Amino acid sequence: MEQLIQVYNDSLVEQLAHRDELEYEKEMKNTFISLLLSIQNRRRHFTNERKRKPLKTDPSQLPQYMTATIPYDESCLYVDMNTLMALIKLLRAIDEDSPAVPSMLTDYILTVLCPSASSSVITDLAA
Repeated sequence: MEQLIQVYNDSLVEQLAHRDELEYEKEMKNTFISLLLSIQNRRRHFTNERKRKPLKTDPSQLPQYMTATIPYDESCLYVDMNTLMALIKLLRAIDEDSPAVPSMLTDYILTVLCPSASSSVITDLAA
C-alpha cells in the first residue's frame, strides 16, 4: 500500500509540475502578445495623428522613431521559451523606447538566430 501511495504521489507531483510549466508558458505568450499589441497601437496612433494634423512645424522638430524589424526563422513551427523570453525582452525595450534596442537586436540575432556563426566569428577574432 505504501508503494502505491508513493507512485500516485510521484505521478501527482509530475503532473502538477507539468501544469505549472504550461501555465508559465501561457503567461509568457500572453506577455508577448500584449507587448506586440501595445507597440502596434502606439505606432498606429502616431501614424493617425500625423495624418490628421497637417505639418505646421518644422519636420526636424518632430520626435524621431526608429523602425526595426525583428528577424525570425519561418521554418521553425514552434518557438522555444528561451527565444520567446529574448523576444519579450526586446519588445519591452522597444515599448519603453530604450536606447539599448540596437545592441539588444544585434545580440538577439547573434545568440538566437545564428549562434554557430557568432561563435565562429568570435573564435576568428580571438585568433
